Amino acid sequence: MTVKRSIVLGTGSYLPARRLTNDDLARMVDTSDEWIVQRTGIHARHIAADGEFTSDLAVAAARKALEAAGCEATSIDLIILATATPDNTFPATAVTVQHRLGIASGFAFDVHAVCSGFVYALATADAYLRAGMGKRALVIGAETFSRILDWEDRTTCVLFGDGAGAIVLEAAEGDGTTADRGILTSHLRSDGAHKDKLYVDGGPSSTQTVGHLRMQGKEVFRHAVSMITDVVEAAFEATDTSAESLDWFIPHQANRRIIDASAKKLGVDPAKVVVTLEDHGNTSAASIPLALDQAVRDGRVKRGDLIMLEAMGGGFTWGASLLRW
Repeated sequence: MTVKRSIVLGTGSYLPARRLTNDDLARMVDTSDEWIVQRTGIHARHIAADGEFTSDLAVAAARKALEAAGCEATSIDLIILATATPDNTFPATAVTVQHRLGIASGFAFDVHAVCSGFVYALATADAYLRAGMGKRALVIGAETFSRILDWEDRTTCVLFGDGAGAIVLEAAEGDGTTADRGILTSHLRSDGAHKDKLYVDGGPSSTQTVGHLRMQGKEVFRHAVSMITDVVEAAFEATDTSAESLDWFIPHQANRRIIDASAKKLGVDPAKVVVTLEDHGNTSAASIPLALDQAVRDGRVKRGDLIMLEAMGGGFTWGASLLRW
């Protein structure tokens, strides 16, 4: 029996030119390189220029993904953009990306699940393709988190950066086994009881302002490892695979301590963990596709590799996708 699978044709990413180091931050707020590295593993992050919007980052990453896939933009039927920092309250930033890529057909929309956004968008695109509502999809994670940071709050402003990553997906036939290329399974969760642990204190309906990011760091860490383990183990169970089966583990790049603790609890070999947050910081929905693109372009990810993607973010939301390259 054959089944439909969503296979990855190509990846792309984009980072703003401005690189803000920990030493740069130490001149802006009461912190130090040692303090930041010890608690997060982050050394630097990239910051969007004045007038450089989330859509600009998304378009740049999308063009690189299309080039890598060998596809024309007009062959895309569906665009899903994961972002918590859209250009405007509405319309969806995805339609701006659609227009700038020269696409006048199909459909486009945003997904808002914060740091879990890319996994949510990937699972959503996969569902649409398997349902026959398109042949090719462009899935993007793009953020300008620097626009919602309180630059006087040293506990949060040191963590985040701006960036974008994208992939092109195509519907194809598979045999229904874990040897198939493409997305094998996705598992999504949320629990709104934890909203006050990671949120933005503004919005059109509540304050008519954008607001700033607020976070209870210790509480986020306390929940993160168990939530990540939950969805990753669900993916293993659904596919009869295990940590030993993985070629690469590509987690959301939030904090080195969370990444290391999650990999250890799951029994993932540290050599199989892709880590980019040293130079990217936490780019929210962009972090997984940024890390994936880097691992593809430097030759680590190869045809046939089994890859686990996972993330946890504000809401709380969390999720995991297992795919065969």
